[in-house]
Amino acid sequence: MKSIKVLGTGCANCNATLKLVEEVAREKGVDIQLEKVEELPEIMKYGVMSTPGVVVDGKVVHAGGIPDRAKIAGWLG
Repeated sequence: MKSIKVLGTGCANCNATLKLVEEVAREKGVDIQLEKVEELPEIMKYGVMSTPGVVVDGKVVHAGGIPDRAKIAGWLG
């Protein structure tokens, strides 16, 4: 099971990213543990300066803007 965190303070792009990650995981049949991190001090711990950010298994894989479906699919293997 992959652990995925979407980092963002609740903006529209952050919410869209969260929904997109859920959709792609469901389509691929990949079991994920998805968490939304909205607290700025917690986001800063990852060094993400532009949201939304995405962390997969503890590693920042994306920051700024909504990732496309192909990119998300790649993270899910």
